[in-house]
Amino acid sequence: MLRTSGRRGRSGAGSPGGVDSGFVTAETAVVLPALITLMAMLIWGVLTAAAQLRCIDAARVAARAAARGDGNAVELAQSVAPSGAVVQVVESADTVRVQVEARSPGLGRLGTALSMQVSADAVATREDNVGREAP
Repeated sequence: MLRTSGRRGRSGAGSPGGVDSGFVTAETAVVLPALITLMAMLIWGVLTAAAQLRCIDAARVAARAAARGDGNAVELAQSVAPSGAVVQVVESADTVRVQVEARSPGLGRLGTALSMQVSADAVATREDNVGREAP
């Protein structure tokens, strides 16, 4: 009677030195660059979203300051906005409109190629006109 122990030799499938050990290295070599690219794109997206939110905050702060009659609305907006932002304040008879535009930062050496233009607008009712009667 012949007995088998159920063990496989070193060259069997699933063994540490077997045929499958080369596939893990090949799969890692293919997946690792894709994961690095995905992470870089996610970081770039977060940086762009952060620049957009800073533009929104800067426009809101400047619109409220200009609506109160503060003369330093542009300086306030530039202190909140991303570096290099352009702030425009347009005043009309009863409202103030502020537009903030900036470039979002890119990643590494591709910073200029991957940067995007982000902008935000805010409108506020002038407070120095509240309570006055129209002619």
